[in-house]
Amino acid sequence: MSISDRHDRVFKALAAPIRRQILDDLRDQPLTTGMLCAHFPELDRCTVMQHIKVLEEAELIIPERRGRERWNHLNAVPIQQIHERWIGPHAERAAALLTRLKEDVER
Repeated sequence: MSISDRHDRVFKALAAPIRRQILDDLRDQPLTTGMLCAHFPELDRCTVMQHIKVLEEAELIIPERRGRERWNHLNAVPIQQIHERWIGPHAERAAALLTRLKEDVER
């Protein structure tokens, strides 16, 4: 799979508010699938599982089987890669422009 395809999967996964909330829920600690389902009482388990599957395909969640439980771990590496590719260079350029503007105003 190309890096472009991987980025597309990450962007697709991050497009849904529920999937972003799942990632937020996993930020501090891994959670079982049941725990994640309990965070969304308005959704049935099947729907939550579909969202988890999209996150897995984007490699944003790493599942771990422990007996009958499935623990979901956040994998922030793909988000960091997106940041390095898309956000970092643009933010750096914007900061440089603001620095020049500040220097021009101060002169």
